[in-house]
Amino acid sequence: MTMTAASHDKTAAKRFAALVSGYRPLPNVPDEFIGPDGVPREHWVKFFHALSELGGDEIDRRFATADRNIRDTGVSYRAYGDTSERAWPLSHLPLLIESDEWRAIAAGVTQRARLLEAVVGDIYGPADLVRNGDLPAAAVTGCTDYLPQLEGLRPPGDNFLFLYAADIGRGPDGNWWVIGDRTQAPSGAGYALANRIVQSRAFPALYRDMNVNRLAPFFQAFRDGLIGAAAHADPRICLLTPGPYNETYFEQAYLARYLGFLLVEGGDLTMRDNEINVRTIAGLKRADVIWRRIDSDYADPLELNARSRLGVPGLVDALRAGGVVMANALGAGVLEAPVMMSFMPRLCRRVLGEDLLMSNVATWWCGQPRERERVLAQPEGMAIAGAFGNSVLGRPANQAVVGASLTAEEKQKLVSEIERRGIDFVGQEVVNLSTTPVWEDGKLVPRPFVLRIYAARTRDGWTVMPGGFCRISGRPDARAVSMGEGVRSADVWVLSQGPVQHVTLLPTDETVRIRRVMGHLPSRAADNLFWLGRYLERAEATLRLIRCLAGRLIDTDTLGNTRSAIERIVRLFVAWGTVPAKASSEVMQLAATGLHSNKEFGSALALVRDAHRAASFIRERLSTDTWRLIEQLRSELDRDEDASLTEAEAHERANAALQTMAAIAGLAQENMIRGAGWHFLRMGRRIERAINTCRFARHFGHPEAPVEELDILLDLIDSTITYRSRYMMGIALGPVRDMAVLDPFNPRSVAFQVEKLNGHISQLPVLAEDGMLEAPRRIALQIGADVATTVADKLDINRILTFENALLSLAEAIAARYFLQGPHVARADTASGLA
Repeated sequence: MTMTAASHDKTAAKRFAALVSGYRPLPNVPDEFIGPDGVPREHWVKFFHALSELGGDEIDRRFATADRNIRDTGVSYRAYGDTSERAWPLSHLPLLIESDEWRAIAAGVTQRARLLEAVVGDIYGPADLVRNGDLPAAAVTGCTDYLPQLEGLRPPGDNFLFLYAADIGRGPDGNWWVIGDRTQAPSGAGYALANRIVQSRAFPALYRDMNVNRLAPFFQAFRDGLIGAAAHADPRICLLTPGPYNETYFEQAYLARYLGFLLVEGGDLTMRDNEINVRTIAGLKRADVIWRRIDSDYADPLELNARSRLGVPGLVDALRAGGVVMANALGAGVLEAPVMMSFMPRLCRRVLGEDLLMSNVATWWCGQPRERERVLAQPEGMAIAGAFGNSVLGRPANQAVVGASLTAEEKQKLVSEIERRGIDFVGQEVVNLSTTPVWEDGKLVPRPFVLRIYAARTRDGWTVMPGGFCRISGRPDARAVSMGEGVRSADVWVLSQGPVQHVTLLPTDETVRIRRVMGHLPSRAADNLFWLGRYLERAEATLRLIRCLAGRLIDTDTLGNTRSAIERIVRLFVAWGTVPAKASSEVMQLAATGLHSNKEFGSALALVRDAHRAASFIRERLSTDTWRLIEQLRSELDRDEDASLTEAEAHERANAALQTMAAIAGLAQENMIRGAGWHFLRMGRRIERAINTCRFARHFGHPEAPVEELDILLDLIDSTITYRSRYMMGIALGPVRDMAVLDPFNPRSVAFQVEKLNGHISQLPVLAEDGMLEAPRRIALQIGADVATTVADKLDINRILTFENALLSLAEAIAARYFLQGPHVARADTASGLA
């Protein structure tokens, strides 16, 4: 060994020692890094050696890169009760699992998926397990997720579960235990994928050298399994979401985009002739498979929960008729009840003829006398949970209480409730979760975690994701972990013994049918794209007014001449709701309000928030760059409206926001596929720009308008330079009006917007092939003809107002034809052929 190599080895050893020397597992708690014999596990040693070689500064830089990637890509979630999204809390270190241990985990999860599939099939089918006494009837019927309306309903292929998840943790014996089953609508798989993408980009060499198994084959197999379950070739698969205010909406949109599924809400679907159809701008289109992320009880307000606004009326009838495949089947959530865990060992032997490969937490249901007496004999040594997910001692639902932590009064109350109605409670062994290393304040510390493992039904049986969704507690003594305050999520690296082949979801089969469009656009998506365009254009008009106002105040030489023009701008602010009706006389305070007000519905901030909300409803259809710019625009305007603001600062802020908006428009123009979605986005901007230009022309191009106000009009339509190069004699009313309204060569004129609107509308599908013009097309052609045939010297305020009202009618006609539900659904039925 050369001196240089020896020196390098010593340096690497010092760095490794410095990194791990202070790490100490918690007393009497199993740890992933340090084995029960006190010796670090080999795969962790390899990982930390490679990490330490980067050096402290480089490690910090890589962590910062991961955090920035999370922000830039908009990975987010909502904690229960949150009104706004939070940035995804990524733990900087992955959880490592070596291959031999992983094989045992995968075998246990696969067996459990097979078992639960058989149990739920029996519950809603022959009920032999209840009849033979293996599963008490009360343990089933007492569960709120048991749906008796579905008894006897057999899904296509008798497949109830398509995606199963098991929450597991390492028990005190060093083995992995199942803590909970997730069969209703398992979440977290999309976040596991997002974690992987972020970590692999932050540490590409380390990720490669550790031979980490890829996640793409699992998602590919899951997608192929859903395709294979459909009754038709080339099926339409929908991901049914509760909507953008759900805690995990980002994940749902992320998975829909990654897998190529159609993200829909209940209002997007309707039942016709025992089939579920998607309401699209081209009429009703059949949905073949629905991957639901709503609870079963909310799926059909006609037969299940009548208060639901998330489901589809008639869905259960469609399921009975075999008109759609549901993943997972309605009613599958019955398996998640903690009471079920007390019977799993017995059920596994009865149903599969096997012992559980992976034990679950020991559970005793208090609905049985002997088990109830055992729990009452030592409540302080158990965790008490609701047998059916119900609340215990007023705690949140699905949250267990540890008997030893209760006061004497609480303990007595709990004992009394168990004695009175034991059926509602289970006692469970108190589990001390194992710990994994996390990075805190520049050092490694142990923190408890829960690992969620996923199994997907495929054409060849069950397959398990080689990774998972890991939640790490911020407290060293946590027993259960949910995505709340102080909780982080880690990527899970399942290590292979050799190099791993690179796999993606991109198809390689040369027989794949070529497509150049993404399919039919749902009406809801078209609606939100249209309004995204309108809100952005409204915000742009407001920002242009603010920039114009600040610019006039900066130009002190002409301030006296523009006082009346400034007053007109302020009046327009009041009319648009940009500032309050009883506005401050301080002009710069008005500018600050117009930019940053949280109260006024027409402020630039409020309009951008409206645009952000519309964008959040269609996040799966927007590029990462577009979403990032919309987030950036919102953050630029989200400032204190009461802070003092100079004319230059107002001008600069408005200008910066306008530049960001120009970038958003540029992305849509240059990068967005020219499908129906692009047409609706552009129609929203065009129609709003035309309406605003009419208002500008009426407000600043009135018959008595002085030069200063005409100059403002040219500024607002970004045509000052063009006008001055075209007309040498100075600013005059007629030419300015013509440039703003009638000039078809001016990209800011009304005529230009109407011409483009006609082009967009002509590209949209029609419902009936009878040769008759639909209302939007007819109105747009009429406006175009009226604008084109208007003579400049006959253009007056009344004529401009006529154009403005016609444009408003066009917007209403577009909404009535493409967006509205209710009575307009009947028109969609006339679409030729349900594809």
